[in-house]
Amino acid sequence: MIKASNIHKSYGDLEVLKGVDIHIKTGEVVSIVGESGAGKSTLLQILGTLDTPSTPKNYNTEIMLNDESFINMTDKQISKFRNQNIGFVFQFHQLLPEFTALENVLLPTKIAGANEKEALDKAYQLFEDLKIVERIHHKPNQLSGGEAQRVAVARALINSPKIIYADEPTGNLDSKNADDLHRLFFDLRDKYNQTFVIVTHNPQLAEITDRKLVMKDGLIIE
Repeated sequence: MIKASNIHKSYGDLEVLKGVDIHIKTGEVVSIVGESGAGKSTLLQILGTLDTPSTPKNYNTEIMLNDESFINMTDKQISKFRNQNIGFVFQFHQLLPEFTALENVLLPTKIAGANEKEALDKAYQLFEDLKIVERIHHKPNQLSGGEAQRVAVARALINSPKIIYADEPTGNLDSKNADDLHRLFFDLRDKYNQTFVIVTHNPQLAEITDRKLVMKDGLIIE
């Protein structure tokens, strides 16, 4: 699924990633843990095409998703690749306030030029799977934190991505909603064989994932 080697990232004199290697298999739920400043979110952004590694040619850096390298793609190619292959869930749901839950979820399909009926059918199925179908026409300010985060998960899934990256997805939720979202990730893995890579400070979530990767000082140490 994801194979990456020798990822470096520096901001000026600050070296955040120091040669990270990572391999994620299809259908895995993998957590990445470590202290603040270890490089977790930076790694996730690079794997998710939201950022680029430092001087990849100098370090022989390689990043591949399903045997397709995206490290030398143009901005236009990267945007298309991201839309078709990658979903994101962030700590704050990042829903557009002027749109309903359904409209927010359908946005990636419009960018992709997907068939409208097929996209709508998929959206309704996701709202059913996520148990928020009764909230489909509500706007974000009418949703609870847990409901809004489930809408964000539906948006991440709508284009049937190969992998979903989640950055502190339960960091803004109370313990019950966090536990519910944890279970949801595994339900989605079981139903769709969905692959998840989750950066988290939540020890309960980290311990139940298939693998826990620990980062320290810009490297995966275990």
